[in-house]
Order: sequence, then structure tokens, then C-alpha cells
Amino acid sequence: MNLEEKFNILVNKMNFGHYDEVIFETNYLIKKFPKQEALYNLLALTYQAKGEYDKSIDLLNDALKRSKNNTNFLNNIGLGYYRKKDYIKAEAYFNKVLELNPRFINTINNLAGLYNEINNTNESERLYLKALGINDNVLETNYNYATFLQNVGRYTEAEKYYRKTLDINKDFTKADKSLAMLKKYKKGDKYISSLEEKIKNKNLSRANIKDLSFALGKIYEDIGEYKKSFEYIKMANDIKKQLTKFDINNEIKFFTKIKNFHENTKIKNFQITENKKKIIFILGMPRTGTSLVEQIISSHDKVYGSGELPFLDQYFRKYLENFEEQQNIEADLTKFKENYLTIIEKMTSSDVVTDKAPLNFRWIGLIKLIFPNAIIIHCKRDPLENSWSIYKNDFEGGMLFSNNAQDIASYYNIYLNLMSYWKSTFNKDIYDLNYEDLINNPRAKLEK
Repeated sequence: MNLEEKFNILVNKMNFGHYDEVIFETNYLIKKFPKQEALYNLLALTYQAKGEYDKSIDLLNDALKRSKNNTNFLNNIGLGYYRKKDYIKAEAYFNKVLELNPRFINTINNLAGLYNEINNTNESERLYLKALGINDNVLETNYNYATFLQNVGRYTEAEKYYRKTLDINKDFTKADKSLAMLKKYKKGDKYISSLEEKIKNKNLSRANIKDLSFALGKIYEDIGEYKKSFEYIKMANDIKKQLTKFDINNEIKFFTKIKNFHENTKIKNFQITENKKKIIFILGMPRTGTSLVEQIISSHDKVYGSGELPFLDQYFRKYLENFEEQQNIEADLTKFKENYLTIIEKMTSSDVVTDKAPLNFRWIGLIKLIFPNAIIIHCKRDPLENSWSIYKNDFEGGMLFSNNAQDIASYYNIYLNLMSYWKSTFNKDIYDLNYEDLINNPRAKLEK
């Protein structure tokens, strides 16, 4: 077997999630073929798939010593920082690549995605269109641009690019799932029978079947065939639970750690000055109306809606997991605050900004410490309706408790327990907003 054949086998193993095998075998091949740059990129991307971003970045920085301006290495270092949510460093690496090669499509896509995440939609769209102008048959560009269009509410255009994605690769089932979510379907739609036929393909991966099952579950709910809908939704969630190997006990322990951190450290004595920007944190369980609340609030001309910013979760979770008593908490949190505000400044000059990442409810104590003038809106919903809405939706990149009814119930209980704890400490700083009241009279509730 030649090197190319071995490399292709390793790529397939990585795509199916056999990361440890890929890492072991690629390290062995690098020792035999130290000049093969594709092996370094494969190993780096495998580390990133495992969440070991620093290992990926260190590997590629070492490789750069032998190939200073290697655009693949630079792009993948940028990608490592991007996935770490270190947007400032990621942007710098992506821009360096584009200085060397302005038509490097992978980097144009990555930078467009970065700008989309920080809500710089104009620059994001400009880059997607630039990439399409270079080559309009790249799957990732068409799919990413379709997702962008869907997020900004341009559904007809989004459908066009999702369908173009499927023209390029009919088995790219993420596009099928997105098409299913894009509109309400009616009985007899030809797309339903095409999905039913596609899901019978025995060569599909479990991830493909998961995507198609979520799609069919949503469509059958649209047309009132609720038994079929539930069967597909359950199938999708069961597969995702198997793929992620999520253990709710880890979340239960982590929530305890959050409370212990606040009870056993001296953070209450720190003096961190108020910032000029006022941040409105809209939080709670997923599917409780956080998007609608942000939409209404940001309709005011002095408020900028920044969407679901990932920074608090990315930083605070890692910080608490690795916390040691000798750390300088004030310096650490001040540095984080400066980085957070730097990114906000790149997004908007508005003095009032919203952050609607729902699971920020876990960080209320730290939010009130580093952003003392922040407004916190806690969105609530009927528990049963909320749980079903969570279960039937496929959340990208997190919320792994959503794939099992018992996990959702357990997570809901620790959420209630933590919110009770925050309310006992910050009651006057937390405004509760019921989803049902919001739907019935949205502006009156928010004006209150």
C-alpha cells in the first residue's frame, strides 16, 4: 500500500471519528516521511476534532519552522484559534494567508465564518461572494453561504444555495436537514418522498441518518403525521446520544463546581470598574424565546443585537475546570473582560449590546462581577413545552443534554437549582420573563 492510499484511509477514519487511531498512525508516518506536509495538516485537524486545539497549534508552529509561509499551515493555525474562539489571533492568521494568496478559498471561507460569528454580516457576505466568484462549485462555500442567508432571514436565497450544495454532493445530509427547517411543508411535497428514499441507503453513516431523521421528523410534524414525526425524532436523538456519549453526571458535577467556586473564593471583594458599554444578557434554557426578546430589544436604534456570543461559555467553562487556588482571579477576569469588550468594539459602536447565548445562565455570578452594570433577562417557559421543543431540535456544537428525555429532565432540575441560587444572591438584578406572556403581549412585557 502506497502513502497516498494510507493517507486516504486515515482521512476516512478521521471522518468517522476514530481520532486516536489517526493520531497514532499519522505520528508514525510523519517519522517515516517528515517532509509530507499533508500529514501534518491531517494530524493538526484531527487534534482539533478532538478539541485539543493547543496541540494542533503547537504542531503547526513547529512545522512552520521548516516552511515559513506555508498557507495550509497558517490557515490551520488560524482554524485552531477560531475553534478556540480566540477570534483576534484567528483573524490575524487568516489575513496573513490572504496576504500571501488572496484567492485561497479555504481561508476566505474561514474568515467569512469568523465574521459571521461576531455578527459582522456585511464583511462575512462580502467574503462568501468573493469565494463563490473564484469557484462556485465548492461545497463548503455554498453550504456556509446558505446557512448565512438563512440566519439573516433570506430564505429563498438560502434554499437556492442549499440545493446547489446537494447538486455538488447529494449525500451531504446537513443540507437536507437545513432545507427541512427552512419552511413549512405540505402533504404530497416531492421532497418528502426523496428523503424517504435517501434514508434507505445502507451506505449512509450514522451521522447522515441522524440528519435525515431530524429532517423527516420536522416535516412529518408540519403535515400532522405526529406518530411518524416522533419516531424519526427519537431515532435522530438516539443516534446522536450514541455518537456523543454524553453523560449528564458530568454536568451535574460541573454545576456543583460553579456554586462551590462562588461560595469558596473571595471574588466578592474584587473591585472591577464599570464599563461604558451596557450589555444585556438574555439567557435561560434553550427554546424559551431568547431570539424574540433580542429581536424586539435590538429594534431600538441605540441597541445592537449581537446574537449568541460563545465567549463566556468558551472561557468560563475552561477556567473553572482548570481553576487552582493560586490563580490571580482578578487579573484573569480583567483580561477576559478586556478581550470580550475588544471583540464587541469590532462588532459595533453602539453603547448598548445584547448577548443572547441562553446557557449563560450558568455564569450569572461572574457576569455580575465583571460587568456590574449588565442587565440580565431570564427567559422562562412551561417546562413540558420547553423540554419537547429542545428534544425535537438538533443543536449544533453543544447542548448535548438535548438528545435524551431523562437527560433533559435532569438538566432542567440542575438549571432550576442554579437559578434559585443566583436569585438568592442577585434577585434584584435578574428580570424573569415568561415565554407565554411574551408571545401574548411582547412589547408590553419588555417595556415593563
